[in-house]
Amino acid sequence: MFHPLSLFVGLRYTRAKRRNHFISFISLISMLGIMLGIVALIVVLSVMNGFHKEIQERILGMTSHATLSEPRGGIADWEELIDRVSSHPKVIGAAPYVEIESMLMNAGRTSAAILRGILPEREDAVSDLRGDMVAGSVDDLKADGFGIVLGTELAAVLGVGVGDKVTVVTPQVSATPVGVMPRLKAFEVIGLFEVGMADYDRGAGFMHMSDAATLMRLGDNAEGVRLKLEDMFEAPLVAREIAYTLDGAYRVSDWTQVHRNFFAALRTEKRMMTIILFLIVAVAAFNIVSTLVMVVTDKRADIAVLRTLGASPGRIMAIFMVQGTAIGFAGTLLGVVGGVLLGWNVEPIVASIEQAFGVHFLDPSIYYISALPSDVRAADVIRIGLGAFLMSVFATLYPAWRASRTDPAEALRYE
Repeated sequence: MFHPLSLFVGLRYTRAKRRNHFISFISLISMLGIMLGIVALIVVLSVMNGFHKEIQERILGMTSHATLSEPRGGIADWEELIDRVSSHPKVIGAAPYVEIESMLMNAGRTSAAILRGILPEREDAVSDLRGDMVAGSVDDLKADGFGIVLGTELAAVLGVGVGDKVTVVTPQVSATPVGVMPRLKAFEVIGLFEVGMADYDRGAGFMHMSDAATLMRLGDNAEGVRLKLEDMFEAPLVAREIAYTLDGAYRVSDWTQVHRNFFAALRTEKRMMTIILFLIVAVAAFNIVSTLVMVVTDKRADIAVLRTLGASPGRIMAIFMVQGTAIGFAGTLLGVVGGVLLGWNVEPIVASIEQAFGVHFLDPSIYYISALPSDVRAADVIRIGLGAFLMSVFATLYPAWRASRTDPAEALRYE
């Protein structure tokens, strides 16, 4: 295929004007089809990457990369534990917490919620709660102040705002003269937050850790320690490395376990979308087959002359492989360049279309975002470009083989 004769003749056929203009048209369509398929694939995957990154950042902005917990009685020496885990080179933040599965009530309205007791001065090390506040401040959570921060949707369901009271019902029970009763405590709403994820905005709240420990009868203990790591994708390995160096038995979990099903669904969605869109590229690539079949028919006399001059069947096959590969390479190159440029600029392009036609593709009240996110990844671009090019090369094999089987005497009989 890389012999000078094969390259020269194959490239010469590619740029030569044809007697049959329909062949040139099919060649152009094949190249444009490959280009458009690659552009579509790169742009769609880039937008999906952008959405996945946005969701991942929002989830990990509220949860931790890894967690060490002792649910049976809490951790008394949690400050010492934080000092020890912080010495690990891949840990960049740590904070204690107490978590409560509770029921919130107000004026006959009830809603289940996960409440987390935190220390405001340490929480910034492991979450972005402060940046998600839309009313009030995290710093207003004081020990024994019995204040609470709620998600905006949860507050709307309960019909409360900043300054109102809600009753927290915990799974802990108290013995009273009339029997066993659940523990109830009134809290004042001192702030609201909005993440853009229903799991948190509708079902989460925060209070000071000492108040949560009081409700759960943990005293000064913390239920566990949340960790933020340098590289979140190393969370499973780093969490277990830390656990093995500690004395005592701790329950170890990380974000890949807590949200395993969700992120697995995202990966499956991206994988299936890649396969579906690659079919567009495959159809365009196999148009090269019909192009080369017609070229071989059109060049039967030329093939016969080359054979009589001593060209081997393998050399003839290489000539037409060069021609088909050139079409595939041109389409792949244009597609990769166009896809990357469009992927980088999809957000301003969509904004311009919205402004020009007065439409809004992403309603912030529904999707929580107003711009179309895009994340062009080199690995995706390389895989797409390489896959499309290999399809193009594969599509040349059959027609090139047919050309190599041409009988010179038969082809020149009526010339």
